[in-house]
Amino acid sequence: MAQRRTFMDYIWRLALFFWAATIIFPVVWIAYQSLRTNVEFFQDIWALPTSLNWGNYVKAWTSYNIGQSMMNTVYYVGVSLVIGTFLTTLNAYALTRMQFRGRALIWGLIMLSLFLPGINALVPQYILMKSLNLTNSLSGLVILDSFGENVFFLMLLGGFMSSLPKDLEESAYMDGASIYQTFWRIIIPLSTPGIVTVAIFKFLGLYNNFLGPFIYLSDPAKYTIGVNMYQANMKMQYTSDWVTMFAGVVIVMIPSVIFYMMFQRRIMEGATMGAMKG
Repeated sequence: MAQRRTFMDYIWRLALFFWAATIIFPVVWIAYQSLRTNVEFFQDIWALPTSLNWGNYVKAWTSYNIGQSMMNTVYYVGVSLVIGTFLTTLNAYALTRMQFRGRALIWGLIMLSLFLPGINALVPQYILMKSLNLTNSLSGLVILDSFGENVFFLMLLGGFMSSLPKDLEESAYMDGASIYQTFWRIIIPLSTPGIVTVAIFKFLGLYNNFLGPFIYLSDPAKYTIGVNMYQANMKMQYTSDWVTMFAGVVIVMIPSVIFYMMFQRRIMEGATMGAMKG
């Protein structure tokens, strides 16, 4: 038993080392590179900065137009998050708490979509967006990501709702409550932990979303933060101002890092909530 415990401790320490090497080290390396000069960077990429050049952050903010792209991201993420979370809650309620003909078939089709690569929908999706004049529009992107249901979120929240006792709804119906009153006054309050967890995961996915904004946005004034930093990276082949680029990357990481630190416990709970509740 002691030998097995020693072996498991070794595996755990090895996994922790690889986690630190692949996640923590690159972030730290980018952070201290952002405080160096370009000359120091090209002379020795491993040396510590001789002085702290905070001006790199000011230059990154102004030259990469991070302020505008951050405002675009706030609008895109905020509106998509509110509408998308509400629609996911409605869909999960309908598929787990309501009895109607064809419900099993709908769930089967939803499960089938897990085995279909999402990239297959890009071409018809783009044709639809183009025909509706929703390309190169932040509002069009909001509509796409708000009404485009994610199967994982639907399964997560559906698994949580299915564990709620049916007696609560039946009692509400006996007292004269309608299905809408039952949904707003009983199901949503009891499902708040699941809804918050889904909203957190949605936020992280929307904030880090690159493919959608990259495909549908062509006006630099409408770029989200991910596309904006990609365009800044493409300019490096002409300017090679890498320390400013690293400063921009650090600025972009700050909101998601703060968000993760604030909701770390909720994220960890949400990762296993579906397995325990479903």
